[in-house]
Amino acid sequence: MLKKLTIIAFSFFISLSYAQEDAVFCEQINALNQRVQEFHFRPKPLNDSLSKAVFKLFLERLDENKQFFQHSDLVLFQSDEFQLDNAIASNDCRFIEKYSATLQQRIEASKAYIATLKNETFDYSGTDTLYFKSEPNSQYFKDDFSFKKYWNKRIRYFILDHLVEQDSTLSYLEDNFKTLEADVKPKIIQNQLCLLDELLHKNGGMAVFVKESFLNAFANYQDPNSFFYNDSDKSQFEDSVSNHQLTFGIDTAKNKNGDIVIAYIAPGGAAFLNGNFEENDVIKSLTSPTQTLETFCVSIEDISAFTANEKNETIIFKIKKQNGAIQDIPLTKTELKVEQNSCTAFIVKQKSNFAYLNIPSFYTDFDSPDGNGLAHDVANQLEILNKENVKGLIIDLRFNGGGSMKEAAELSGLFINKGPLAILKYGNGDMFTITDDFRGTLFNKPIVILIDNFSASASEFFAGVMQDYNRAIIVGSPSHGKASAQVILPLNDTDDLGFCKLTIEKFYRVTGKSHQSIGIVPDVILPSLYDGFKTNEFHSPFALSNDAIIPAFRHSSYRKLPMADIQSKSKIRVEKNESFKAIKTINTLMLNTYIDRDLSYALTLNNIYEDVQNYNTLWTNLYQTLDLATKSITVKNTSVTKNKISADVLELNESLLEDISTDIYIHEALAILSDARKVKLR
Repeated sequence: MLKKLTIIAFSFFISLSYAQEDAVFCEQINALNQRVQEFHFRPKPLNDSLSKAVFKLFLERLDENKQFFQHSDLVLFQSDEFQLDNAIASNDCRFIEKYSATLQQRIEASKAYIATLKNETFDYSGTDTLYFKSEPNSQYFKDDFSFKKYWNKRIRYFILDHLVEQDSTLSYLEDNFKTLEADVKPKIIQNQLCLLDELLHKNGGMAVFVKESFLNAFANYQDPNSFFYNDSDKSQFEDSVSNHQLTFGIDTAKNKNGDIVIAYIAPGGAAFLNGNFEENDVIKSLTSPTQTLETFCVSIEDISAFTANEKNETIIFKIKKQNGAIQDIPLTKTELKVEQNSCTAFIVKQKSNFAYLNIPSFYTDFDSPDGNGLAHDVANQLEILNKENVKGLIIDLRFNGGGSMKEAAELSGLFINKGPLAILKYGNGDMFTITDDFRGTLFNKPIVILIDNFSASASEFFAGVMQDYNRAIIVGSPSHGKASAQVILPLNDTDDLGFCKLTIEKFYRVTGKSHQSIGIVPDVILPSLYDGFKTNEFHSPFALSNDAIIPAFRHSSYRKLPMADIQSKSKIRVEKNESFKAIKTINTLMLNTYIDRDLSYALTLNNIYEDVQNYNTLWTNLYQTLDLATKSITVKNTSVTKNKISADVLELNESLLEDISTDIYIHEALAILSDARKVKLR
């Protein structure tokens, strides 16, 4: 009787625990919906349309590659497709439990089946066929048979692919196949089991992963730039757009055994000053005041999330030294400059001295009352460049995903002599014109701005202003097409429900036009490896539409350059340039052979060897062409930078100088800058 009572009591407490967790989840959903309705630029109502869309996005987040769920699971889930809005409205969030339980069950079943393959003799004769499709797989497994066939085939493919990548000689692989396959097979299987363990033991557990996936699906339905953030997500995002961060000063990686190791120790950081950490130390576990994270079969992303969590200010690192000794080392975060979020100008020489400045992000200083972020740093660099008497400037915004709009506005003001910069439009229709109210500029020489498909948001704000004022020539590929701004809000007053990043406004160019879903179109378009890859926001589900407004103020632009002449000269150079020819060829091959390919072939060593070799040859040819065709230009540090370079960044500096000197896009930007300067001088 006592045993039965114990079991009943235990079951009761489990049920109570789940009920409490579901109650918190309901609070999160309702709080998120309230924030959306109050602050989002175009909030969508809680109705069947929302339910259907969120249902689809949610399943895609849970099983993006259709590796786990079966048709029978979809039958179980299908009842929610048009009922999620009703469940949320009635504060009944029990629906989430079946997704957590089913996904966990399917991943566990995958692990169990894959483990049985260790003793199975695999068939590589070509009986089975591999299918490669350009569109994501839309079909879930029909039954256990199709699920097992998928994993069996996947493991065999990874084994052959690994063997081919390890040795480029087909005859050697064929002659020694039995021995080589027997050696690599258990490693591939163990690696797959470890990857599945990473899914099962994601930071916070499966239930948290599923709930946060739903919250993100709910936010993404509003637009692709709205998200739910937990504490770690928020910290990591803020660190990405800040020039200082609280950090342990450690970067991690996985070694060949799958261990989490210390890959880099930042000079001046907490680990560096502690003195007990060394590169290649194995991290066995991380212990905060509230939890311990064992690192076996844990992803780098989960390690980063754990250490970035602002609540984990002090952590005990359990370290295994290279001599085998185990140490428990307490470490507290210290403030460290984010080296990636800084900008340094270089001198590039082509007859005259020009300058090159890479802007990695529109970072800011959240704690500084003066906001000494990117614009402040660029202003300092411009003063240095004026003393160096450079004749023009290349600003590189490639792969710059944005950041602080305030920094983008202040940066624009450094180059134009007072006037409107952009127009903000809020959800209620109100508009506000962002202006530069300060007369004068810090730099008045010709400017070329490099952009690509990944230049987004604040990058596009700045490039658009410079283009509309005829202050710079925009060169490269059409940008990402994100003309919206976001804000991070807590879901409640105590911050214990998490946060959301919501799109609260759209911004328009001073002309009243928008680059939303279109991008900034360069004055001079150059070939790119990523042309046609569909990376622009236009291709994202629920992207905001493009429209235009009537601006309240007129802007006074600079004299327009004879762009047709500049474009014509660039076109002639690019058509003759072997490197750009190679890029266009490789891009076409990538699109036709890999990105847009619909291909199938028998699962054999020969076929996979041919496929891998073709892919590797494609890139080898590109790099060889670039190496042979690209002449280096003279690049050096400014006098001020040269006197400040410390020993610990000397190697990095040399690498940067080499990269700049051989970058063909910088070469062409320099040629365009020279053409523009000749026009200015006439």
